Amino acid sequence: MPDIDIEAARSDPKLANVVYHDWEAASYDDKWSISFDERCIDYARDRFAKIAGTDGWPYGDALEIGAGTGFFLLNLKQAGVLDRGTVTDISPGMVEAALRSANALGFGDTVTGRVVDAEGLPFDDASFDLVVGHAVLHHIPDVDLALREVLRVLRPGGRFVFAGEPTRWGDAVARRLSHATWLAATSLRHVPGLRSWVRPAAELTESSQAAALEWLVDLHTFAPADLRGVAVRAGAIDVDVATEELTAAWFGWPVRTLECALAPDRLGVRWAYFAFNSWKRLMAVDGLAARVVPQALFYNALVTGVRPGEPVRL
Repeated sequence: MPDIDIEAARSDPKLANVVYHDWEAASYDDKWSISFDERCIDYARDRFAKIAGTDGWPYGDALEIGAGTGFFLLNLKQAGVLDRGTVTDISPGMVEAALRSANALGFGDTVTGRVVDAEGLPFDDASFDLVVGHAVLHHIPDVDLALREVLRVLRPGGRFVFAGEPTRWGDAVARRLSHATWLAATSLRHVPGLRSWVRPAAELTESSQAAALEWLVDLHTFAPADLRGVAVRAGAIDVDVATEELTAAWFGWPVRTLECALAPDRLGVRWAYFAFNSWKRLMAVDGLAARVVPQALFYNALVTGVRPGEPVRL
């Protein structure tokens, strides 16, 4: 990991986001089990349909802010949600990674990329039919300003969809579960016969440094009403907010932490299938629980809204 001026990053959240995500770009897909196959295509499509339905597919011109390695937009394109896309991020490393993935998928002619600040999008008014983002709003210092920019670049009748935003209660629980899992997993290096299960000390130190920066780039958590309010203040209509992942988050975050702490060759393919299938089953349980459990207790929040005016498709 490169030398980082933590104090400078602490006082400049945008700098922290650039540095952290540039460093993460090369390993981000592995860390979060991101792929561009049926598993993640289904996940991205289902998240979109859950909050925004399937009307209007395919959208013509789509923009993703905080695209990272392109997980959301590229998988939505594969799912038939959009025709043409622009991936953007404040991190040059992430934009490069997203464009590599786009080219590998054969989207070189229909997906472009730019390094941009979500609080000042360098696009003309009414440029896009759709704006999306996944796990991005909680990284942006001024979420209100960013949503106003989103509404500005949408064409009348255009829609935005943001998913994967942490709720206050869900994030608090996830962090505690992750911390306990990290302590338990890394303690195995002190147990004879199990030391080889833990990542080498140098990798664990690097992970700890990364975690220190992660605290700096995760700026917000949201109550569902927060997201509804920011969308309405930005000028959106037809605003809707949903939440998901309760028991799935209680299971998923310890699993992700365990995978970071243990040596990769110790878990294998059977573990990956177990983890994913278990998460899917718990998501189904959570879908039933949503009928009686308050929205605020779930981990992930999704929000959508529409720019007022008669739809214009080019």
